[in-house]
Amino acid sequence: VPKKLVTTVSGCADDALAGLVACNPGLRLLQGHRVVLRDDLPAIRGRVALLSGGGSGHEPAHAGYIGKGMLTGVVAGAVFASPSVGSVLAAIRAVAQAGAAGILLIVKNYTGDRLNFGMALERARAEGADVRMVVVGDDCAFATPGKAGRRGICGTVLIHKVAGALAEAGASLDEIEKKVTAAAKVMGTLGLSLSPCSIPGSKPSFQLAEDEMELGLGIHGEAGVRRMKVLPADKAVETMLKHMTDPSNASHLSLTPGSSVVLVVNNLGGLSCLELGIVAGAAVRCLESRGIRIARALVGSFMTALEMAGVSLTLMLVDEELVGLIDAKTTAMAWPNIVTGPATTQREEVPAPIEGPRKLQAETGIGPGSARVERVLQRVCSTLLDIQDKLNELDRGAGDGDCGHTHARAAQAIREWMRSRPPPAAPAQLLSALADVLLEQMGGSSGVLYGLFLTAAARNLRGRSDSPAWADAMDAGIEAMQRYGGAAPGDRTMLDSLFAAAQALHSLRSPGADPLRVLAAAVQSAEAAAEATRHMEAGAGRASYIRSSRLEQPDPGAVAVAAVLGAVLQ
Repeated sequence: VPKKLVTTVSGCADDALAGLVACNPGLRLLQGHRVVLRDDLPAIRGRVALLSGGGSGHEPAHAGYIGKGMLTGVVAGAVFASPSVGSVLAAIRAVAQAGAAGILLIVKNYTGDRLNFGMALERARAEGADVRMVVVGDDCAFATPGKAGRRGICGTVLIHKVAGALAEAGASLDEIEKKVTAAAKVMGTLGLSLSPCSIPGSKPSFQLAEDEMELGLGIHGEAGVRRMKVLPADKAVETMLKHMTDPSNASHLSLTPGSSVVLVVNNLGGLSCLELGIVAGAAVRCLESRGIRIARALVGSFMTALEMAGVSLTLMLVDEELVGLIDAKTTAMAWPNIVTGPATTQREEVPAPIEGPRKLQAETGIGPGSARVERVLQRVCSTLLDIQDKLNELDRGAGDGDCGHTHARAAQAIREWMRSRPPPAAPAQLLSALADVLLEQMGGSSGVLYGLFLTAAARNLRGRSDSPAWADAMDAGIEAMQRYGGAAPGDRTMLDSLFAAAQALHSLRSPGADPLRVLAAAVQSAEAAAEATRHMEAGAGRASYIRSSRLEQPDPGAVAVAAVLGAVLQ
């Protein structure tokens, strides 16, 4: 039995509604019934009231669509079960007593729903209420629908919206019934799933092999029309649209080039939002290639089947009036709040910003000659490429084993850069240029950390190249790394080697200090600090999620930094 936070089916429909009402000040429960109503019932006096409902497990349908401009109330059954006649009748009475000028029941085409809503309608009529019922069957799955007809699925939500906008505008029951019936006739929906769903406490409704998906299944885990191998999103969407619009399919939707549609890309409950966005893009492309205008596109979870990892596509042929009704304002929490306008893959991109010309700093004091800079950088690159495997090995214990690859990428990028132009000799420009190369090419958080270090260090070397300037630059770089990276010395990161070297470089501020001697001491300190990380507990970076007893090796970032400093000094 699949894991769920709810273990029994009894009570979960009540608990879900209670949670919804608790979090939404616009909703109220009807005492003694599994019925949710708008909290401003007096506002419907003299207007048509709209009631819908059905089994639970399709959240946010249907209670998420209650609000001004959509439904007046909803009657919920248990999970995947029709609501009781008594509760439907109680909801009808509640809105009739609030002064509704007629009541429309919007019902999905399932035998249980038709029977229970129909029975309640007959009893309410006997009590003198003006009640009508529209049955929605928008499923395009079955080429030859049986006697039961087409199932009511996600398209029902569009019917809620159209009816709600008409009712809010003061339309009569006759007009709403007529327009809603017409809209339901030019609408089709088709589902596709990669997994079944399961009622709390029960086994999944059906099994799908690892490499299979099912086309045309219902929203209760009922079987579809065809099983096939899993296809990528664009091919899957093409298959769905082909089936939905195939004239040999008796439940198809006639779609001709030049038609305008509203598209709903609906998550059946368990598809990742990432995949849903990909499917939505594929649907827009596919429809555009057929010459269809997508007047509006709605993407999200509108009518689900518990945790089913699938998607359904709904298309409704629209004219200007229908688009206006879809656009009309509503306070219903599950209706998306989006900017109105057509969907298209042809949206113009914002032009990339133009980079201003770099201010070349006037450099006093000549830095090391270009050839010398190149020799040092070549040594650094060779060192990093030589220790690539060692760094990867050290990284496997705590990270994703790519520290060596990342540093090797940096070395190759620096070599490539030097081949294209001689490196600037001035320290500030050199460090800034290296920061750009590493930020663009190195990748990983190391690339950004080195970039931060070099950018901050370069600022301290503008117009200076005396020894104390290098000590200041080192401190500034470390401060930037700490500010954004969150690590401190002793956290078992690359910062440990850098910090130890920086402490040694402070001697450069003493008059008469021998720079080479100080640098040699800095390299020794960095190497000792890298080795000391072997015994530290990780306090930052990915390694901090792993118990220290498993990290018996030095930190790869600290080892890399010590190696770079060593190569500079050779």
